Amino acid sequence: MKEKKYGLFTAITMIVGIVIGSGIFFKSDNILIFTGGNVFLGVVVFCFAATAIVFGSLTISELASRTDKAGGLIAYADEFCSPRVACAFGWFQALATFPTLAAVVAWVGGFYTFTLFGIESTLLQQVLLGGGYIIFFYLLNLLSAKLGGYFQNASTIIKMIPLILFAVVGLIYGDPQVFTSSVSLEAMQTASWTAAIGPVAFAFDGWVVSTSISHEIKDAKRNLPVALVFAPICILAAYVLYFVGLSNLLGPDQIMAMGDSHVDYAANMLFGAAGAKIVLVFIIISVLGTVNGLALGSIRLPYSLALRDMFPGKAFASKMNEKLSVPVNSGIISLGITLIWMFIHYITQEYSLLYNTDVSEITIVVSYLSYVVLYYQVFRLARAGKVEGVFRGYVFPALATLGSAFILMGGMQNPQFPIYLVICALFIVASQIYFTQTQRKK
Repeated sequence: MKEKKYGLFTAITMIVGIVIGSGIFFKSDNILIFTGGNVFLGVVVFCFAATAIVFGSLTISELASRTDKAGGLIAYADEFCSPRVACAFGWFQALATFPTLAAVVAWVGGFYTFTLFGIESTLLQQVLLGGGYIIFFYLLNLLSAKLGGYFQNASTIIKMIPLILFAVVGLIYGDPQVFTSSVSLEAMQTASWTAAIGPVAFAFDGWVVSTSISHEIKDAKRNLPVALVFAPICILAAYVLYFVGLSNLLGPDQIMAMGDSHVDYAANMLFGAAGAKIVLVFIIISVLGTVNGLALGSIRLPYSLALRDMFPGKAFASKMNEKLSVPVNSGIISLGITLIWMFIHYITQEYSLLYNTDVSEITIVVSYLSYVVLYYQVFRLARAGKVEGVFRGYVFPALATLGSAFILMGGMQNPQFPIYLVICALFIVASQIYFTQTQRKK
């Protein structure tokens, strides 16, 4: 019997550690740009997005409590929908969602590392260092799953320090009128502000990654649902307090003008040059904790698909390294995919192909739409009398679906949304073509 490597605390820190990573630190300016500097609307978007993740987690936990098969969402789709749907979920996650997130977050880690040492860096240098971080954390989790879990636990605790510092100082010493003066119902009458859902959704994204190691969590049927419910609530509280605190401290105009450099500026203003370095170290550890968590989850995706004959090179990808108890070949495949996306990220940023965004936002809207398929399965289980309670079986799936609908509405405000939709559709269509071909050979 395979050893269960991860406990409840690791499951919680994996969700918190992946979600609270780089997004909140370098997307605040993007959020304010889309809301026209309106802090109140930014908080509204955070709360709406939280509806998708909190109630999405509550709903997905109903499926998680009923199976501990390998694959997370792939396993849920396979067991409660169909193998064809599972193949679509798996390809989309393994080839697009997880690797784009990992690539962008690792790049941010490179950016902040150069900032820490006061080195003027080019985009290419940041990307190369980010690529080095990706390779390191993939190797860490391939060679020692437990060590990767320990780093995840430690980095999650450390990453809360700068969030709490900026939140507390900003709320106490900042200008509260920055928030209260922006409370306006008139500003909500146009839909343009909902485009902020893109960067907010990125800041919340990654919560489902923990499901990919569900079969390696101790007492997964109990611990994973608990983690899926507890972690998102903590994340929402941390995000809102940080966003409001930093906006009160610096002011929306300065944050928008400075872009990603506003965090370093705020740290210098509050703690001086030496203190700012320490804060920046915490932020880098926070970012790298996200890279580690994404690597921890991603290395198992090709393996999970190959076990179901849903991935090319089944014999290679489904091989488990008995000595390490990790699917090393699957990890190598995932690493290669992530590095390819890092190259694509470099091209899109170097030639300004994506306005006020990056490749990580390509898959976000479609990801949340795909979760609706699983939410519906909980509704079906409730109708069959297999989920107890009106809230668990009906209200939670309905609210999770509304959250996904809001993310769709916000995503459609982005002029690049049609392009994103086409890219996502290509991955899904490719998965269905492959699935059909494999079925014909059987």
